[in-house]
Amino acid sequence: MTPSRDISRLIEIMAALRTPVTGCPWDLEQNFATIAPYTIEEAHEVVDAITRGDLDDLREELGDLLLQVVFHARMAEEQNAFAFGDVVEAITRKMIRRHPHVFADKDGNLSPSHVKEVWDRIKAEEKAERAARRPPEEAGHKSLLAGVKAGQPALTRAMELQRKASTVGFDWNDPRAVLKKIREEADEIEAALDGADADELAEETGDLLFAVVNLARHVGADPETALRGTNAKFERRFAYIERALEAKGRSLQDASLEEMDALWNEAKGARSPDGA
Repeated sequence: MTPSRDISRLIEIMAALRTPVTGCPWDLEQNFATIAPYTIEEAHEVVDAITRGDLDDLREELGDLLLQVVFHARMAEEQNAFAFGDVVEAITRKMIRRHPHVFADKDGNLSPSHVKEVWDRIKAEEKAERAARRPPEEAGHKSLLAGVKAGQPALTRAMELQRKASTVGFDWNDPRAVLKKIREEADEIEAALDGADADELAEETGDLLFAVVNLARHVGADPETALRGTNAKFERRFAYIERALEAKGRSLQDASLEEMDALWNEAKGARSPDGA
């Protein structure tokens, strides 16, 4: 088996990995559910490479993400559900349908806003068609929030749920009101700590995170981007602690929490050029 620029080679490789007896034991034991977290992780790696402006990494990460698509398609093919070619056909059909100004009426004078209107209208038509194909028992109540995609990262989906609800006035008008809600949720976590119920603590922590996302929305910050920035800041400051201890001939294991906390505060004082 040799590398190739042809997608068929990647499909062949995945088929070989999933072949019983001769394939890879790890790949063979996977299913849609076990692979799904890796799919999300690879999508995040693509975003990270874009954020860093590293096109070499972007090439590699796009390949990793493509592998996820091929992996899922292979497992579906094994169940006689669909194959990779069906995935390609579905998306090409969708793109042609959603761009009638390019592939049908050839109207090249549409403004970007008009293109979006056409895109949204056709998406709504497709959604209605999918709903019509579902069994009657699945129809049921049509929620305002039904259009919010379930597969998004939790922080992003929380933002979209809140935005959708705000369109009918279910929202606060002042970020300070959201801040008050955050304090209420923190108090509920403190009360739950007394009971030491893991499920209740997890639920209350989720409520707090949801409220913090709401605050981010009200102050115009994207929670995913904001948290990514804070992660990077944490890494820089923790590296400062490591370097400071190393300069003293010490290790992290040798240092007390008080000593590391003091160095953390030093790191906060030694602000980086970007102000972090």
